[in-house]
Amino acid sequence: MIFKVFYQENADEVPVREKTKTLYIEAESERDVRRKLQDRPINIEYIQPLEGAHLEYEKRSANFQVLETSS
Repeated sequence: MIFKVFYQENADEVPVREKTKTLYIEAESERDVRRKLQDRPINIEYIQPLEGAHLEYEKRSANFQVLETSS
């Protein structure tokens, strides 16, 4: 399943909406997403599962690129 992760680049700062970034990652569950991203110094705000029409909509975005992880 593909997940959309909303995050802040600096885990030590208070989250600011204007600085929120997103990435896409393939994983089996939200827990698996967190495990795959645990070595990155980011502050995860929200993890959203994508499927069906919502996934197709996101795929049309110019920013849609699924993150490759070695985990």
